[in-house]
Amino acid sequence: MVKQGQSLQLKQVQRLSPLQIQTIKLIELPRLELEQRIQKEIEENPVLDEVVDDTENEDGAPKKVSLNEYTNDDTPSYKLYINNQGKDLKPQYNTFQVKESFHQSLENQLGFCRLDARRHQIALFMIGMIGNDGYLRRDMESLVDDISFKTGIETTEDELEEILEIIQGFEPAGVGARDLRECLLLQLDVLSESEPVNNARAILEDCFDEFTKKHYNKIINRLGIDEEQLKAAIAEIRHLNPMPGGQIDDSYSEQAQQIVPDFLLEIKDGELVLSLPKYSIPELRINKHYADMLNDKGGPKTRSEKEAVSFVKQKLDSARWFIEAIKQRQNTLQRTMEAILEFQHDYFLDGDETKLKPMVLKNIAEKTGFDISTVSRVVNSKYIQTHFGIFPLKYFFSEGLINSEGEEVSTREIKKILTTSIEEEDKRKPLTDEELVSVLKEKGYNVARRTVAKYREQLSIPIARLRKEL
Repeated sequence: MVKQGQSLQLKQVQRLSPLQIQTIKLIELPRLELEQRIQKEIEENPVLDEVVDDTENEDGAPKKVSLNEYTNDDTPSYKLYINNQGKDLKPQYNTFQVKESFHQSLENQLGFCRLDARRHQIALFMIGMIGNDGYLRRDMESLVDDISFKTGIETTEDELEEILEIIQGFEPAGVGARDLRECLLLQLDVLSESEPVNNARAILEDCFDEFTKKHYNKIINRLGIDEEQLKAAIAEIRHLNPMPGGQIDDSYSEQAQQIVPDFLLEIKDGELVLSLPKYSIPELRINKHYADMLNDKGGPKTRSEKEAVSFVKQKLDSARWFIEAIKQRQNTLQRTMEAILEFQHDYFLDGDETKLKPMVLKNIAEKTGFDISTVSRVVNSKYIQTHFGIFPLKYFFSEGLINSEGEEVSTREIKKILTTSIEEEDKRKPLTDEELVSVLKEKGYNVARRTVAKYREQLSIPIARLRKEL
């Protein structure tokens, strides 16, 4: 018979405080999102007021108060007031611009075509199936089924081909193509006749596979042209747009995101000076109405009054945690960036990539005493403005290798040498990965061919055959 019993085990579980949770969340936010988060807190916490004019403090006007003035418990006296607004003007961020969208442009052009109502509806459906890059990815057989199912219109593949031909005559040239080859040919069709244009068309029609693989000698032999004629034809092709849909922005699409740096690095008298640009954070203080509620000497009497006081105290705690979390966020960012500057001091003096040392998150965690996860949160989505450009903090981290002198060097330094070597190579005979290994070895870096191939791919540099030029 099995005996049943109870046993008591003690387990120590580490729980994060509300302040720690708040701080972690704020550390992850880049500058613009932090400003939005603060504004959201102001809107959701009635205890917090945004200071508009701090010069008045008469009866009825909001006043600055501290938490210990209005609580009788053991809560620490963090002041519920923050003035982090510097003299810096709020940066002008990008605004939304309403433009004619890509699909709106196609639909407007369709309005000038003489189509009956039925064909007009089919054309609208097909335009809707064209991607933002300008391509029609759906095959005709599938479109026939889609149109029948969603519009109730019976059609055929031949009819769709006829309507697509009309759409392919719209601007921008190349729109409605099913693949790259068709896209480029559509653009050649609108150009004036010339020998280079005709040769370019012949290359795309008869030698497209050889063209993509840069087998130029095969193209010359098949078309019976010389090298100069081939160069002229390829020049025509290179002027064409492989993504015709990208010429027109979608309506309400935001402009390219403007980077607002979280750190500012300057050199003053030969020394690196780091600062955190003043955020557009409003001054926060307690709303006088709620402060007076807690300051009422008579104390709450009814149940509803007690519930109101409890609610206000809860919001006061929330405000305290929020403001203290902002302070801790600033301190964490400052200490982390200072550690990065110390580690990469020589690089930050002039921005020479060859001076970047191998650095991983653990190095900075050891310098600051923070967890690696905390350093990772600081580094993610944060930028620094230096005297030689704006960079994401991730840019300064890289693994290392040992050179022939036994010194550890950054992989970024090796990538820089690879990039320079490829930029300076003879494009008629580009350097293979094996030859790049020899180049690096001559400079004192013993790197395997597969490592060179990996770095080249990370740099988005194609293999030697695809870098070949005439």
